[in-house]
Amino acid sequence: MSSAGTASGDLPGDHDPQGSSAPPAPPRPGKGVRAGRNLPAAIGVGVIMGGLALLTLLTIKGTFLVYMGAALAIGLHEFDGALKTRDIRIPAIPVFLGGAAMLTSAYWAAGGAVTAAFALTLIAVLGWRLAGGAEGYVKDVTAALFATAYLALPGAAVAAMLAPADGGKRVLTFVVLTVCSDIGGYVAGITLGRAGAHKMAPAISPKKTWEGLAGSAITVVAAGVIMVPTLLHGYWWQGALVGLAAVAAAVLGDLAESMIKRDLGIKDMGTLLPGHGGILDRLDSLLICAPVVWLLLAAFVR
Repeated sequence: MSSAGTASGDLPGDHDPQGSSAPPAPPRPGKGVRAGRNLPAAIGVGVIMGGLALLTLLTIKGTFLVYMGAALAIGLHEFDGALKTRDIRIPAIPVFLGGAAMLTSAYWAAGGAVTAAFALTLIAVLGWRLAGGAEGYVKDVTAALFATAYLALPGAAVAAMLAPADGGKRVLTFVVLTVCSDIGGYVAGITLGRAGAHKMAPAISPKKTWEGLAGSAITVVAAGVIMVPTLLHGYWWQGALVGLAAVAAAVLGDLAESMIKRDLGIKDMGTLLPGHGGILDRLDSLLICAPVVWLLLAAFVR
């Protein structure tokens, strides 16, 4: 799973995952860096991740579950590490196993199985953390359940989206719409420039602008109008509604992760992906988009 190079609504070349108001470090010449960000590396990583998603979805769609599960597992590891900077220690093993059970349940079983898997994860977390003593018990358990809900529940929505016969096309539509949100925002930022740009949420992420949001919305709605009728045999207006909902969810997901990182006092969730940060920094919009797009496609497409 992959989100595009910049977050929706960001000014070009000023990727600011934390939302910090500190000025970016000056670029080092000859390294392909623009405003502290290695754009060629970011594009290369995005192409590889998107290519893997496309390959799995258009061949044996069940392999996409493995790909997504691996990405979410790395994201959980990054999130666990980020929480430890604030002395929050989640029981990662039951969260990982519970998340895997939720994904497989959503794909192969009925929706009620996901609820049961989440409840069993809660029980396992409560029991596992007992060995750590009373200090910080509520904090650690709460963080573990948040991690499960933040990562595994959206993942289960993707798995449920993938389950029908046309599930590969549904998930492909979801991924493309989310990626288009980032691309549209970036292109709008380049086209309109920085001068006179109107900041959208300066208290959370000062680099996001209303101009970028407009570019995201136009791009995503256009993609929805094309993809939903073409791939899923829906109506153009259904594609437009899915696109509008997707861009709203994508922006919320990006802002929410920015707020999480601001609260934790970190810039990126990880360093695995050159030009991007961590896996979780690429999943932020996808995580929030997933249940929204799944619900609308379930209602519109038969």
